Amino acid sequence: MMNTISILGSTGSIGRQTLDVAEQLGLRVAALTANSNVERMEAQCRKFRPRLAVMTEEAAAKELAVRLQDTSVKVLAGTDALVDAAVIPEAETVVTAVVGMVGLKATLAAIREKKRIALANKETLVCAGELVMSEADRCGAEIVPVDSEHSAIFQCLQGCADRREIRRLILTCSGGPFRGMGRDEVGRMTKADALRHPNWTMGPKITVDCSTLMNKGLEVIEAMRLYRLPLAQVSVMVHPQSIVHSMVEFKDGAVLAQLGTPDMRLPIRYAMTYPARGENPAPPLDLLNSPPLTFLEPDRETFPCLRLAEEAAEAGGTACAILNGANEEAVRLFLAEKIGFYDISDLVAAARAALPGSPQRRRSSASSARTASICGGISSHAANWEAIISPVARSCNSSGNSSFCMIRLVRLTHLTLISRRPTNAENGATR
Repeated sequence: MMNTISILGSTGSIGRQTLDVAEQLGLRVAALTANSNVERMEAQCRKFRPRLAVMTEEAAAKELAVRLQDTSVKVLAGTDALVDAAVIPEAETVVTAVVGMVGLKATLAAIREKKRIALANKETLVCAGELVMSEADRCGAEIVPVDSEHSAIFQCLQGCADRREIRRLILTCSGGPFRGMGRDEVGRMTKADALRHPNWTMGPKITVDCSTLMNKGLEVIEAMRLYRLPLAQVSVMVHPQSIVHSMVEFKDGAVLAQLGTPDMRLPIRYAMTYPARGENPAPPLDLLNSPPLTFLEPDRETFPCLRLAEEAAEAGGTACAILNGANEEAVRLFLAEKIGFYDISDLVAAARAALPGSPQRRRSSASSARTASICGGISSHAANWEAIISPVARSCNSSGNSSFCMIRLVRLTHLTLISRRPTNAENGATR
């Protein structure tokens, strides 16, 4: 077990639970990062005394520096400073718990320092998984998944020396807050409704992704990258009880499952202690009093984001990056209450369809005129990502077109096709 960790995204749900685990295990904390929550970051710094604290928002960093001037904590500002937190020498493990593609550059930097990556940032693998995994192989860095589903698969595969023995990976999902509803009823659901997850406590973005089933679609792509398997060998089952966190079916018919309470501290703890298992002070799963375990086929018509993710995974190339970038922007608009629930999947579908050569499989309820009014530009984030592309390209294990394609994949993540913020009047009918 390592002694010192760095946490990228310490004020979010995963970051806070990681600090709980760190305290339980007696781990030291070398660096913490956050976006703008100064009050929570100050409290974390005073309790865990990291050497470095990073706030990606400049104003937040200035305020934090004033608040912590009586301590020895060094405060840095900006997204580039995430790399400083990722490569801080004393940290053996870097927990990547930031949301979105902002975690890619720091993850790659930590990989090149041969640190263990406790990966809770699925967008990194969705958009640049081949690049990340090839860099980990080249540098000899270890990636241990933190997502409950991928941690479950990771645990079920311990002792599997030959991946050709795997018939399929089975990712489970709760079905979200709208499980069992019809399309008309789901279409009337609001932001508040989408944020009421039945089993898990998570941040707003991932909670919305769970309500659309996009989160499960992204996990399908992530599993393909982590375990180097085709889409045909990765499936999804709805499991409302969230007790079986995922399963592996082998060619001989055996199915191994990992069970546990719906508590993210379990996979976090395993990522910290792997290959050992640390003592957990929480009550264990009570099998005698557990509800019956049920499994259902997901409804891809009512929840088209899952189908869109699977189509992107099948298409390959830049499709997964476009899917992720468009979804990030659409969820942001939904959380700002500027679009309705089904606008998320409509915009993601439109982003893919608008690109030359993309399959024209648009099953959107929005009119072509309205979709065109929302889609068609380029995200303002694009220019910032050129600063990431160059070092990635230089350090990539270049071998012909493969590396070039990966660089394009990263870049296109933030070339989302949503340019104009729709007004409330435009969206009132779909809310």
